Parts: sequence; structure tokens; C-alpha cells
Amino acid sequence: MKQARPSTETLFDEQRNPFGAFTPGSPAAHPISMADAVRRCRWIAVDIKASDFGLYFVSPSVERARPCFDADYPAISVSTRFISGNNGEDVVRHSRTSTVPCCWSDEGASASAAVLTALPSAVKIAPLVPTSSGIAFPVYAERGQCGLVVFLGTGIALAPDDLFEIHARCFALFEAVARIRPGDSGKLPAISRRELECLKLTANGYTSEEIARSLKLSVHTANQYLTAAAQKLNAVSRVHAVAKALRLGLLE
Repeated sequence: MKQARPSTETLFDEQRNPFGAFTPGSPAAHPISMADAVRRCRWIAVDIKASDFGLYFVSPSVERARPCFDADYPAISVSTRFISGNNGEDVVRHSRTSTVPCCWSDEGASASAAVLTALPSAVKIAPLVPTSSGIAFPVYAERGQCGLVVFLGTGIALAPDDLFEIHARCFALFEAVARIRPGDSGKLPAISRRELECLKLTANGYTSEEIARSLKLSVHTANQYLTAAAQKLNAVSRVHAVAKALRLGLLE
């Protein structure tokens, strides 16, 4: 007889993090690929019962966080579009000068709201994502690289005594990701305004013909802009180029 599928709550309780808690120099602190990094971040989320997560790079000059990956990797989640947009500007500025975690709740009397409100050493901020609860950990790596590791969910369980261990694991994760992708702290690809306009319209579902009509270009020219943008982003297709542009914060 087919067994009933366990609930999400049961899975969180029964699953055990195979990477264990953070210890300096442990293999768990050194993911060897981006997919492995995503998997390890997902396990941190499981450990604190968060349903969504993301890792972002913070530039010294740009006011918006640049997505590296989130729970929908290799695609981009709706949450990331808020965090890497206007909603994230305050936490980006905070992360440049402080390692103190930031938390928020916009869900009323949810389990996460009660837990996050009780964290004495976290700064309370406006919601990064509407009608959500979450916590953002500022993190740093070599060569002055700065970032954020963010967790969201309605049932986050994070005791004050566990806050420092989770933050340490986020530091280790970001340090490993910064070694995998050292270029994320450097310059963004030099994509022209027209190329970005074509990418943005592609992201909104426009065909080459519709892009050409909208921007008063020939179809050939519109395709040339899209091809140039894909080459600069080292993308294999226009869809891949849109995904990379979103992840870098070039599109909203």
C-alpha cells in the first residue's frame, strides 16, 4: 500500500544535515562548485526551517545587491528580484559597515515573527520582500569582498544561542563562493543601454520582431544587440543571457 507523503514540518524534523555544523577548516566549509554551494546553503535553510534563501554580492559603489544564487538556481526567484532591487538598498548600505544580522517580519503573528522579534542581537529592518519574514547575514571574504546570505520563511526556528553558529556557516559559505567566482566583486560587463533594453524586453516575453517595433529598430539590429549582450555575458542563448543579467542585477 502506498504510504502517505510526510509533511514539510516532518521532513524538517527528520532530515539531518549531512554536512554537519560549521567547524573551521572542515570540508563543509569549502564547496567545490556552485551547485555544491547552493546545496550547502539549502541545508543551512533546512537547519533553521527557512523555505527560501539567497546569496548576494555587495559592490563598494553600487547600491543594489547582485544575486549569485537563490533557491530557484539556476533561475532567479521572485524574492531575489525584490532583494536585488530598491527594497535591498538599506541592507546593502548596512552590510558595508556592520556584521550585525538584519531581520524583519511582515506576516503578523507567524512563527517566524515571534522568533525573529526575540533575537536581541539583530537589527530590525523593513521587509526585503513584501508579506514575508526573514534574516540577512552580512558576510565578508578575502580582497575586501562583501555579501549577504538571506533566509526567508514562515516557520524560521533560530534560537539566539544558535545565531552565531549560523552566521559563521554563512561566512564560510561566502568565502568559498568568492573563491569560485572571484570576478563577482569586480566590474560588471560593459553592456550598452540598447543591449540592456533588448534584454529587458526579452525578459518580458517579447520576440525579436516585437523588440524591433518597440525600439524602432530593424529585426536584424535587434538580434545583433541580443547577440552582443549574450557574448558579453558569456551566455549560450538569449534566455541564458537574461538569466545571467538578472543574477548580476543588470535587470530589474
